[in-house]
This record gives sequence, structure tokens and C-alpha cells, in this order.
Amino acid sequence: MAELSYREAVAHGIAQEMRRDPQLVMLGEDIASAGGVFKTTVGLLDEFGPGRVRDTPISEQAILGAAMGAAMTGIPVIAEIMFSDFLAVCWDIVANQMAKSRYMTGGQVNIPVVIRTANGGGSRFGAQHSQSVENWCMMIPGLKVVAPSTPADVVGLMAAAVRDPDPVVFFEHKSLLATKAEVPDGEIVEQLGEARLVREGSDCTIAALALMVPRALEAADRLAGDGIAAEIIDVRSLVPLDTQALLSSVAKTGRFYTVEENPRLCGWGAELASIVADEGFWNLDGPVVRITTPHIPLPSAEALEDMSLPTADRIYETVRKTMD
Repeated sequence: MAELSYREAVAHGIAQEMRRDPQLVMLGEDIASAGGVFKTTVGLLDEFGPGRVRDTPISEQAILGAAMGAAMTGIPVIAEIMFSDFLAVCWDIVANQMAKSRYMTGGQVNIPVVIRTANGGGSRFGAQHSQSVENWCMMIPGLKVVAPSTPADVVGLMAAAVRDPDPVVFFEHKSLLATKAEVPDGEIVEQLGEARLVREGSDCTIAALALMVPRALEAADRLAGDGIAAEIIDVRSLVPLDTQALLSSVAKTGRFYTVEENPRLCGWGAELASIVADEGFWNLDGPVVRITTPHIPLPSAEALEDMSLPTADRIYETVRKTMD
């Protein structure tokens, strides 16, 4: 077992799959000799060569257009969009072409593409480079959506995404890149659509994703000091979604909170809240509570950005107040 940073785990997970499948290729800006703008692809060019790790022009449409074309011929592709905000530039290819090809060909054409992209705030990149846009992708039928919070999950979910026959959007959180944790030796393969119970509790359930998972855990430590046992669920996969894990937890705790980095309006937590209200209503002892970023462009000013994003303090205070 080795300790890896989140960014090292990205390269580790990609390498695991490229060794397994000699057809798998990578496309993206500065992913080859530069090792990626976030240094998440360091070493891949040296091991797999320029035929499989290919730098592209600064054109999101070109990257995903080439990826889709290759995938339609049976070549699996990992394509990097440098910032998740830039999915807006190539959204037609993602939402209207990749997501719908299997359906519109009656299952004759699969699109085995993993779209890797750096997501989320906290790194002072400003409103056009700091958005959390997983809810954009969650709403499109035909896309699968994952967002790991730990290095081990980066590796395991990367394997699951690459081996899936459908397009998967793989969100890597920029503010988690430097975090470190142990990653088991050998091949790691997770399942899409499985949430992870990261802390057991009996008084309330907190569902979180990516950067919000360690913040929810920090808040849970403080809540424990007040006699509140919070159960923390790392959602990990938004599509497919592990509704059973959420409903089972709510049946035990009677309270449900979501911690979302995306803006409040139409955030992914609204869908989770709807599911819990529809299917777990009689298990609830109080209203579902969503802890979110306000519906604003994310500020680049340090103090304002920190004020906008959900923090461990805000999670603690919200849960403490509503539980009272």
C-alpha cells in the first residue's frame, strides 16, 4: 500500500487501464510532455509514447470530436477538458452527440469515452474557471457522472469509467489535488453507482461529493462533541445514483442533509432531496436541508470565495441549528 496524492492517483489510475488495454488512448491539451496543467498525467508519455498520449490544439470541440470519432470505431478514449467550465464550449458534442448515440442507433454504436475535467472552486481561479458543473451533466440522459473524493476512489472509479461502454464525465476536484491518502497495491476497480459510507451515525445523514466530503467529515467530528452522531455518505456517482444507500441511511437516522458545491438552483442535492421526500418521507423526522453555494458567479477574491463555498463551519452550524 502506497501513499499517493490525488493528482498522482489520476496518473496511476490511467496507467493501470492503459496497461490493461493497449488500444486505450488519451487526448488533451498539454497532457503529454508537460504532464498536464495540473500535473495529473506526469509519466504517461514516457511509458506509453506519443501514439497513445496525444497533445491537442486548444479546442475543446476538436478534442471531443476526435474522441467520439475514435470511440465510434471501437477505440476507447480518455479525453481531458482542462477546466469543467469549458464543457460549455463543446456541450453539443457531449449532450447531443455522445450522450444520444447509443439510443439513436438502437444500441449499434457505443461511445467508450471518459471525459476527465478539473472541477470546483477554492483555488482562486475566478468565475470562469471555478464552477462545479456536475449538475449540468447529471441532467443529460445517456451520460454517467462521477466525482471521487479520495486518491483510492480516483483509481477505482477511473477503472470503472474506462471499462464502461458509455460516455462518463469524470470530475477531478482542483482543491483536492494535493491531498494524500493510502492507495492499495494491485488492480483497483470500483463500481459506478455505488455510494460509500465513510462515517456511521444515528442522528442525521449528510450526503456530500468531492471536496465537500472531507468538510462534512470535519463538521461531523465537531457535531460528535455536541452529542450528534452524523452519518456521512460520499455519493461518488451521481449517474447512476445509489438511491438505496441514501434511503437506507435516512431510514436509520430520520434526518437528511446535502452538502453541494454547485449553486443552489437546480443543484444535484435537489434531486436527492426529491427522492428522499418521495420514497423516504415517512422515515423523516424533519425537513430535508440543503447546504449549498449561493446562486452567484464564484468570486475570485479569497475572502469572498471562502464565504461562498460550504465550509465545515457552515455545515456544523446548519446541522446544529436544525437538529435543535
